[in-house]
Amino acid sequence: MEYVTLSNGLKMPMVGFGVFRVPDKKECEESVYQAIKAGYRLIDTAAAYYNEDAVGTAVKKAIAEGICTREDLFITSKLWVQDMMDYESAKKGICASLEKSGLEYFDLYLLHQACGDYFSAWRAMEDAYQEGILKAIGVSNFYPNILTNFCEIVKVKPVVNQVELHPYYTQEKALETMKYYNVVPEAWAPLGGGRYNPFEDEMLKGIAAKYNKSVGQVILRWNIQRGVIVIPKSTHVERIKENIDIFDFELNEEEMKQISSLDMGYSGSRAKHFEPDFVRMVLNNKIHD
Repeated sequence: MEYVTLSNGLKMPMVGFGVFRVPDKKECEESVYQAIKAGYRLIDTAAAYYNEDAVGTAVKKAIAEGICTREDLFITSKLWVQDMMDYESAKKGICASLEKSGLEYFDLYLLHQACGDYFSAWRAMEDAYQEGILKAIGVSNFYPNILTNFCEIVKVKPVVNQVELHPYYTQEKALETMKYYNVVPEAWAPLGGGRYNPFEDEMLKGIAAKYNKSVGQVILRWNIQRGVIVIPKSTHVERIKENIDIFDFELNEEEMKQISSLDMGYSGSRAKHFEPDFVRMVLNNKIHD
């Protein structure tokens, strides 16, 4: 496993396991457990994924069986917009996430969207960071203009920005902005989120055949070489094992350019964060009473 050192000194794995859209508790618990057995040490969940409890249960099972220690793991969760309306709601949201997971701390905790009163929510996260119940704090879905304004104002700068990053949405400008503020990029939907059918692309298949790897492994490797953390999701053990097996080959410069040429820009993005309807949908998406 390769690691990146965050701006606060913590080491974060470059490959993690995501559980977006795995709300079934037993399926999520088993998938996370199998991922830890396969060598994953970064697990990414969120309040809005409805599975923080399943992740916590899997973590405890793996620790009890001696597969790893809590210190070996890097567990991430996220504060949902509903709990980003003021300082107090954010403080309660952080505590609710920890309580639901059954964990004493999160290694990384993110603002899920740049919606609501995210500055007040961030102050609550800064305080939780100082208390030690959040070992690092970051953001998600912060586009360059939002991230710039945010980093210029807050006391504790985010260490990570988790955004949509894959060959069909390369976000080079976003990566430049993150580098400027020493914010590490992390990719959600690193394989495209099921929208683009990269597994049928002849160019990608050709590169995969050259290295005796799958197209998925090539795409994940492409992001890793750009300095981007990836958190692919799967509920199939063989695919879980395959997604982490990407450190025994390296793409050359020409192959990196070829893969980047698939970029479709924002028009091909899965989430339309600049669209008013999308923002209203996010603000009205209540995950608890």
